[in-house]
Parts: sequence; structure tokens; C-alpha cells
Amino acid sequence: MLPSTSVNSSMHGNGVLSSRDAARHTAGAKRYKYLRRLFRFRQMDFEFAAWQMLYLFTSPQRVYRNFHYRKQTKDQWARDDPAFLVLLSIWLCVSTIGFGFVLDMGFFETIKLLLWVVFIDCVGVGLLISTLMWFISNKHLVKRQSRDYDVEWGYAFDVHLNAFYPLLVILHFIQLFFINHVILTDTFIGYLVGNTLWLIAVGYYIYVTFLGYSALPFLKNTVILLYPFAPLILLYGLSLALGWNFTHALCSFYKYRVK
Repeated sequence: MLPSTSVNSSMHGNGVLSSRDAARHTAGAKRYKYLRRLFRFRQMDFEFAAWQMLYLFTSPQRVYRNFHYRKQTKDQWARDDPAFLVLLSIWLCVSTIGFGFVLDMGFFETIKLLLWVVFIDCVGVGLLISTLMWFISNKHLVKRQSRDYDVEWGYAFDVHLNAFYPLLVILHFIQLFFINHVILTDTFIGYLVGNTLWLIAVGYYIYVTFLGYSALPFLKNTVILLYPFAPLILLYGLSLALGWNFTHALCSFYKYRVK
């Protein structure tokens, strides 16, 4: 059973937050607090963030139970500790350097790839997807349109980070051990292994995203977030039939970007 602590203690008798507490819970105040902690490593709980990363693979539902607890105790769904983002960034840098090594890139090419992956693939695409999901969920999935029932943009970004981490580990780490000797051999086994890893990685992203939004009790019809599984499986079968190799295309794209 999750603790039932709430912000009711900071409310007046009419159920309205005091001016001081209301200011403390504004989006701007939360964002300022988050960014301020981003440069204070001693205040970050890296052990808990590592625990979340482990459970995103083994039991992602347990990760979102903690989001419920945070809502009850701190009156926000989004993370207030940037430790997860810091660890994810470290994973991203290490795995991208490994990708550059496997693809036999030089030092400056690897640095270019690293900058592109961090600021375009992760941050840029992440901001785009988070904003899109934030808009769609608030516009079409909220049961009752009210200020009390609102998907925080920060939570949408957290859901993206949660879903992105397993994808990153599968495609940027596990896949590295098979690229040169299996996946890029232009054989059926090669694109079977490579495309299957893509299927698992993207499937994980879709599923963890679904869990994130279905965890919000004020959203409806979140099952539609599982619908992309249908075209994903269809594309997977089509790729095997036509001999498409997604990893080969990714590697070619990476080499083209760093020229």
C-alpha cells in the first residue's frame, strides 16, 4: 500500500492552497527546482535512479508506482530529482562511443556522432515526442477537462525517458556485440537478428509509454497507445520478407552524419 500523504495539510479550510504553497507548486517553480538540482550531484539519489533503470526492464509497473507516491507526497507526477537524466546521459555517451568504436570511426567523427545523438536523437526528438504526447493526452485522453486533471509536461518527458532507456540499451549496447560478425553480414540471419532487436526495442518503447499514461487515473482510452504494435509487427514481417536491414541503414546514416 502506498503512503497516503498529500498536500491537504497545506490547504485552507475551503480546499484552496495558500498563496505561498500555490507559488511553490507552479510549473515554473518546479522547473527551476529541477534545473537547480541538476548541478548539485550530492543532492541526487543515484542509487534510486539505478534501481528504476533496472526495473524498467524487469517490472516497469513498479517504476510508475513511485510516480503515484510522488504525487501523494509532493503534489507532482514528474520527477523532481534529475539523477535519472544524468545516468541516462552517461549511458548515452558510453554507448555512443562504443558505437563509434565498432563502426571504426576516428576520434573527431565519434565526437560528432556523440553530439548528434545527445542533442538531436535524445534531447531534440525527446522534446518533440513529449510535447506531442502532452498535447494529445490533455486534449483527447483526459476524462474531464479541468485544471485539476492535467498531464504535466515534465511527466510526459519522464515517460519518454523511461521508454527511451530500454531502447537505448538494446540498440546502442546489446546490438554492438552482433553488428560486425552477425547483423552486417548481408545474410538472412543478419537482418533477422538485427530487425528482431529493433522489434524488441521499439516494442519496449511503446509498452513503457503505455504504462506511463495508463498510470494516470484521470486519463481514459489509453489502450490506443498500444495500437502502434500492429504496424510495427507488420513492418517487421515485411522487412524479413524483403531483406531490409534496419541496423545497416542506421550505421550508414551514422557514418553519413559525421562526414
